[in-house]
Amino acid sequence: MYSTGDKTVFKSAATVILVRPSESAGWKLFLARRHHKQSFMAGAYVFPGGQVENHDKSPEMKSYLKKGPGFNPSGILQEDNLSEAEALGFFVAAIRETFEEVGILLGGSASGEFVSFHDKNIRARYTEHRRRLYASEITLVDIAREEGILFFPEVLLPYAHWITPDFEKMRFDTRFFLAKLPPEQRPVADATELTESLWVAPKKALEMHSKKEIVLMPPTLKTIEELSAFESIDKLFAATAKKDIYPILPQLAGKYLLLPHDPEYNIADYKRPGDTKNPSRITSENGVWQTAYYENEC
Repeated sequence: MYSTGDKTVFKSAATVILVRPSESAGWKLFLARRHHKQSFMAGAYVFPGGQVENHDKSPEMKSYLKKGPGFNPSGILQEDNLSEAEALGFFVAAIRETFEEVGILLGGSASGEFVSFHDKNIRARYTEHRRRLYASEITLVDIAREEGILFFPEVLLPYAHWITPDFEKMRFDTRFFLAKLPPEQRPVADATELTESLWVAPKKALEMHSKKEIVLMPPTLKTIEELSAFESIDKLFAATAKKDIYPILPQLAGKYLLLPHDPEYNIADYKRPGDTKNPSRITSENGVWQTAYYENEC
């Protein structure tokens, strides 16, 4: 959980932007559609992810993580105020939710090789692990013990930090991570929380959204717009490794959601230096979320 000076409490969450190379488009990202009966963002196309659970932060979990001696989760998240357990919980939740929701396991051997699902017997065994994990019958620790594997938090590169605005009933404090699709693994939506899914180039996803072929909520839309500027995965990861990450709490102002770098944004704890060269607000036009510039709209 995360709280601010106003005593508001948010549910901690993690989400993963899975990417893979593409001969036709350079690279693509993975999106899955939330079930239409979900209480939060129903029907929208999202990155896989979910809430941080208590066992994600358990001391026992640390024994099943492959990480170098310099791995500092709070430092990597650029949040030195977080305890090691809290910070590590975001990485573990990202790994767990990605496996639960789309069947991608960011883990494998002690030497760093990812689990391969090429063999049908191995694939069937992990499918059962996934079912039981989702049903809370087992934990990631149980899977690691049975399979003799470790999980790889260092393959997760922090990308952004979004906080749900105060007009929403359910509020989350979410860390976004980038991760490359492991070889010999393919995502399959769980059909409970997520239904349809697709691999899509960022610019194509934005085009589909504008045509109402898919629905992207503001954080996903803004993220994909940013990602669309990169022509390769290598350039994306290189730029992200140098990125300044800060909490983004959108502020409702008339028909706009203002982002912290908008000159009119005035939530003191989250305000950033004004920037009119980049989109700093989000609005809905004809039922479609889209970004906008301060200079063009004021």
